[in-house]
Amino acid sequence: MQFHKIITSVFGIGYIRKGGGTVAAILACLIWFLMVGFWPPFYALMLTAFITAYGIWGANQVESIWGKDNSRVVIDEVAGMFVTLLLVPISIQNILMGLILFRVFDILKPLYINRLEQLPGGWGVMADDVLAGIYANIILQLIIYLKLW
Repeated sequence: MQFHKIITSVFGIGYIRKGGGTVAAILACLIWFLMVGFWPPFYALMLTAFITAYGIWGANQVESIWGKDNSRVVIDEVAGMFVTLLLVPISIQNILMGLILFRVFDILKPLYINRLEQLPGGWGVMADDVLAGIYANIILQLIIYLKLW
């Protein structure tokens, strides 16, 4: 169980009282910028899928201790941020815009994002952040394509 606590809290970031989700998303940006963004897209997609799948399982494991969708679980922010950055050209500006877009969608939860939180267990923990990441990715791709950034 300790393993699941460590990983779902992203090595303790989830224990930060205020802003743990934002700190986890920033860490995800750093990891993406330094490593993952330079991998072939297939590997980046596989890592994102693995983190999402583990997040579902891990969140289910810690729910019995921490309760439903506890704020200590921040692996969902990492998965959502990775989804945001999939197939996005690597630059500090693009990653920063992706972070802003993801956090806006994740915090405000428009366009059915809030409904996904109602899914049971780890599915509800992860699905809303993945959808926020999908929306952020689409907007970011449009911004880049239309050269608005």
